[in-house]
Amino acid sequence: MTVWANRSHEERALLNPSFCATLLWHAARGHVVDGNVALSFEESFLVLPFILHRGTRETLPRSGRTSLAAWLEEYPLARARVASRARFLVPFTKEALTFGGAHGLIRLASAGVHADPDWRRAVNRVLNISTDEVKYCASRAAFLGQWFARAGNAATVLALIGVRP
Repeated sequence: MTVWANRSHEERALLNPSFCATLLWHAARGHVVDGNVALSFEESFLVLPFILHRGTRETLPRSGRTSLAAWLEEYPLARARVASRARFLVPFTKEALTFGGAHGLIRLASAGVHADPDWRRAVNRVLNISTDEVKYCASRAAFLGQWFARAGNAATVLALIGVRP
């Protein structure tokens, strides 16, 4: 990873470990809400590639009635683009997992990534004063967690998207 002081303004803003950890928190919370199981460690590496890219984020379905498989069929380029971005964003996802874990926002366990529910109020307080785009990213991350839970286990999600752990 590049030393923080040497990162570009865009990298500091968009790939900020605090922001990325918050997106992981939302995805993990969404995964538990719908699947009653933790977001897998492997699936956590797909959150940033889906959410940080505006084009991909905006093509995600509005509701969970559209399956991941159906969406990938409708948006075939998304599979390749998400897989490519996932490889590029691995260090930033690791940094976000480390940051979130160190600050107690998320818990990393053998079962996966857990959103600490004690942070709900603090996260919502920050979201209330955030831009509409940040709020949208958070809501889409929560949706993504729910969507992954509905799609099946982590191996199924990874296979559909075409990535390997």
